This record gives sequence, structure tokens and C-alpha cells, in this order.
Amino acid sequence: MNTAPASSAAAGEPRWLTDEEQRVWRAYVDATTLLEDHLDRQLQRDAGMPHVYYGLLVKLAEAPRRRLRMTELAKDAKITRSRLSHAVARLEKNGWVRREDCPSDKRGQFAVLTDEGMEVLRRHAPGHVNAVRQAVFDRLTPEQQKSLGEIMGIVAEGLQPSEAGADLPWLR
Repeated sequence: MNTAPASSAAAGEPRWLTDEEQRVWRAYVDATTLLEDHLDRQLQRDAGMPHVYYGLLVKLAEAPRRRLRMTELAKDAKITRSRLSHAVARLEKNGWVRREDCPSDKRGQFAVLTDEGMEVLRRHAPGHVNAVRQAVFDRLTPEQQKSLGEIMGIVAEGLQPSEAGADLPWLR
């Protein structure tokens, strides 16, 4: 709730959102929450996996030789290393991913998409793409799609500082 006008923020006072900023913020929160739930339910129903697991399989499928260092996969997926380790353990149990030791770094590991994991992606990608298209792209004009991409790029870039010690999920 906006309790003070933006121009009256004294030193130490929060810079409250304007009514329009509050409307935009709440629309964003509502849309992203509903979208993630929609995609998660679709993938759970159709593929037996949550959206984040599907995203990991996609990242691996797009990587050279269908393999990525675990640290790189965590960074690409924007998740903590702990969450990634748990997810990869579940994907390994399903036979969709396997881990391989890194020959150049005794502490490092690769996540590798198996043939079975690739087949799961092939089988379920059409339904997922349809869910994304219906939920997002079919509702927007080409201009709105372009604007959305630009806006989300700016937001994502601003949340990924490059300085040492940045508190990013994949560094935790």
C-alpha cells in the first residue's frame, strides 16, 4: 500500500511505489506466479516432472555433447548448487541424467543428458511449447513480445552484478 507520496521521502524513508508502480508490480507478481504454476502443473501432469527439472534437461540438450559442469548448469538455471544437486539426483534416479567426474578438476562434476532424457524432452516438448504459447505469446502482439523481452532482459541484467562477492543463487 502506498502510504506516502514518492516526492516526500525523507532520508531513511522508503521510496514508496506510486499507485501506477504498485499496479505494475502486482500485475507482474500475479502473472509470474500464475505462469510458473501453470507450466509446473502442465509438466507434472504430462511428463511427471516440475518445470525446473524440464529446464535443466533443456539446458543440457542445448549444450555441446549434452553435458555441462554442475556449476555452469546452476548458473544457467539461476538456482543454488544445493537445489541443482537435489534436482540432478532425482533426474539420475529417472535415468534422464548422469554425473561424470571432471578429469581436469577432481572436485568438479558434469551433468550429462542421457539418451533416455533426450527422448523425454522430444516427447514432452510439444505440449510444453503449446502451454507457453497459449499462456504468453498468443496473448501478446509482436510489439508487446519484443517489449517484454527487452524489459525482462534489463531486469535480469540488473540482478546479476558482476563484482566479486555478488549474492547470486549459483554462488550459494
